[in-house]
Amino acid sequence: MNPGPFCRCRLALAPQGLSETYNERLRTGRRAGTSPQEALLKNSRYVAAAIAAASILAALVPGPAWSQAFPSKPIKYVVPFAAGGPTDTFSRALTGLLSTQLGQPVIVENVPGAGAAIGMDRVAKSAPDGYTIGLGTTGSHAINPALYGARLTYNPLKDFSPLTIAVGYINILVVNPNVPAKSVGELVAFAKANPGKVNFGSAGNGSSNHLSGELLKSLTGAPMQHVPYKGSGPALTDVIGGQLTFMFDSPSTVVPQLRGGKVRALAVTTAKRSAHVPDIPTMDESGMPGYAEAGSDLWYGILGPAGIPRPIVDRLNAEIVKALRSPEMVERLKVQYLDAWPTTPEEFHKVIESDLAKWGKIVRGSGARVD
Repeated sequence: MNPGPFCRCRLALAPQGLSETYNERLRTGRRAGTSPQEALLKNSRYVAAAIAAASILAALVPGPAWSQAFPSKPIKYVVPFAAGGPTDTFSRALTGLLSTQLGQPVIVENVPGAGAAIGMDRVAKSAPDGYTIGLGTTGSHAINPALYGARLTYNPLKDFSPLTIAVGYINILVVNPNVPAKSVGELVAFAKANPGKVNFGSAGNGSSNHLSGELLKSLTGAPMQHVPYKGSGPALTDVIGGQLTFMFDSPSTVVPQLRGGKVRALAVTTAKRSAHVPDIPTMDESGMPGYAEAGSDLWYGILGPAGIPRPIVDRLNAEIVKALRSPEMVERLKVQYLDAWPTTPEEFHKVIESDLAKWGKIVRGSGARVD
């Protein structure tokens, strides 16, 4: 049986000659007519001494030395959404690079359901050894706690070891071309002048594009009716068809429609213009000051279960950041309209903590719940 690299390290640290002395005693006992069992009992003190010495010496080895042996087997990477979506596409590109860098397969496992809650629960309840990690999002760690309340089976702060934020992304506010609004300020004025006539769609209750719309309502007091759909695609179709006034959605979904003239963009949700769509103004520039500060952070991040040893956390952080900064990944991120956002574990923890307060307030204000 292969004892693994850590065991080999401990055995190598045992005092030289100790195991030889034990074997010699065992052979001597046999020559003297002593049974192997008696010889083992007589010399058990040598075994105890060897174990104690090896353990003490192994404990003195600094973390980075033994963590270099990690990983010694494949790593499971949980994606809490179905295969084929943006989180899955991003994750498969990242894990391909990590597999090469770490010298072990990093295997994607899709565990969809309940707005990422099922997959994140799987990660939270895994052994804290670094061999199960997963992709969390603004939704799974900042929105779900308020949306699900006591029914959420994990604590977003206490049950995870944050490794790093991976990427940030934006939502774009788009309207049907026939809507008489060329800015967010004009859209708000139009809604106030026409109560009951302005509505917006989303991928479903509690989705980031739903809450982006709720934030706009909260900041302006404008009457805007939310219409939830089962996915962004059907909602965007109804914006194009005129059944919906507007919606917020990701660039990968709306940019092709923008280019075709089927929708008109009013603003991006970030504090600064996006390099992916530089001609679209920010919410502040479009007449909605304070929007970005209230809740613009949208991200994917990599986490493991709470309790992963710090040397392994540091190793995984370093390798993920290296992959995110690689030329290959930079090009892949451009295609997906994503921006690399590597952080330290501590910085990631602070972002989750801050976003819990921001998005929790928006969820509670919207009255959104999952039944």
